[in-house]
Amino acid sequence: QVQLEESGGGSVQVGGSLKLSCVASSYFFRDNCMGWFRQAPGKEREGVATMHTLVGRTTYSGSAQGRFTVSLDRAKNTMYLQMNSLKPDDAAMYYCAASRPSAACRGDGVIADDFLSWGQGTQVTVSS
Repeated sequence: QVQLEESGGGSVQVGGSLKLSCVASSYFFRDNCMGWFRQAPGKEREGVATMHTLVGRTTYSGSAQGRFTVSLDRAKNTMYLQMNSLKPDDAAMYYCAASRPSAACRGDGVIADDFLSWGQGTQVTVSS
């Protein structure tokens, strides 16, 4: 099973930026779909972005499009989420996730059911 560990969360003011990291411990990072999700207290888990580890295709949710950028460093088995122009609604626990090997990322959304392995999360707080 893929081990995932997120980091980089913290507290930032409205309009600020944060860069989250997710280190995957397994060779699965070569050919599968990796994703970022978030969950705020009292709200459902929400997909943020995905990126395929082999072909590099990305998908973003409507709330992330234009402000967030997902990227990979394959040499480090690490996925990043650069978050800019942060808003209070972005405050949440952010999780990274990995699909089964050889799975494609769907191009029409970021869906939790597509992912098998999950990290413990990193907290993002946005203050005004």
